[in-house]
Amino acid sequence: MHKTHTPLRTWFWAAYLVSTHHPGISAKRLQRQLALSRYETAWLMLQKLRRAMVAPERGLLLKNEVEIDEFFIGGHEEGLQGGRLRGKKALVGVAIEVRGAGSGRVRLAVLPDASGPTLSDFAKATTQRGAIVHTDGPQSYRVLAKHGYDHRRRVQQNAQPGEQLLPRAHRAISNLKASMHGTHRGVSDEHLQVYLDEYVFRHNRRGTPMAAFQTLLGLTAQHEPTTYRTIGALPGGVDRLGRLFL
Repeated sequence: MHKTHTPLRTWFWAAYLVSTHHPGISAKRLQRQLALSRYETAWLMLQKLRRAMVAPERGLLLKNEVEIDEFFIGGHEEGLQGGRLRGKKALVGVAIEVRGAGSGRVRLAVLPDASGPTLSDFAKATTQRGAIVHTDGPQSYRVLAKHGYDHRRRVQQNAQPGEQLLPRAHRAISNLKASMHGTHRGVSDEHLQVYLDEYVFRHNRRGTPMAAFQTLLGLTAQHEPTTYRTIGALPGGVDRLGRLFL
């Protein structure tokens, strides 16, 4: 909000809407809701608020029992066969706590590839050593056992009919993709990580929307000012594995 020409009341309404609206909110809808004259104002406000959703300090790692998986975000591409062929899609890692039949906290990060070193870096940046880590079958996950995790790898052919290997991770992935398609209608690679941060923020506070609003207001005061120029220059998140998404 540094040197903003937009009234603080409008900023507070924007923070409330983005933190409590379950599927997220697009810049076009925010413009209509707040009666803003310019689309660019709504877009910039949302971009600044999304970047304020990550606490500057490191947060607590996921613990006890965690599902880890990776998936692609992007539209259908002709000529690709097989679920792990990437094409031009972005690769994203997901880690989510197991809490009984439900889900706990989630972490999401753009990944450069699905190699063993990258996946182990993602695990170390999101999950406490010693945790039980569930993954599916790719060989690249085998390195997790060497880094202090109780790795439990499962393959589809050993599953019961109709059983999902990683139900919480897959549910989070499905909800994220529905939000991306239904609310934002596509996100560029350059800004993908901040949209993932937004989803993580709302998921981890889904039971306490008013607390999420208050938390976001507090976090906005802890970040350095973000300008339009720096938003356009931010990387897509490939080098952010050392950061924790709260």
